[in-house]
Amino acid sequence: MSPLGHIMTHLRLVLRMGQATGVDIAAAHKGGYLTQRDWSNMVQRCRGCNWASACPEWLDRCEDASNAPEICVNKAQFAVLKARQKGCK
Repeated sequence: MSPLGHIMTHLRLVLRMGQATGVDIAAAHKGGYLTQRDWSNMVQRCRGCNWASACPEWLDRCEDASNAPEICVNKAQFAVLKARQKGCK
């Protein structure tokens, strides 16, 4: 089992991935679509992700992506949040 990454590094990665995919994390939380536990779980999953070391490079190249990459452990969560922010149920 690999050690988890530094929490602040992964907090920033999740925020950047949200920005890149059009998800406003703060608005999702304020709107009740992202609980504190859900947010914490996203960061925790990112901390354990084997792809996290390549994530910053992907984010640098894909600042305006429609979706998180398939390998992202939070891809489904970002998709759900994006759909809710667009008014889909």
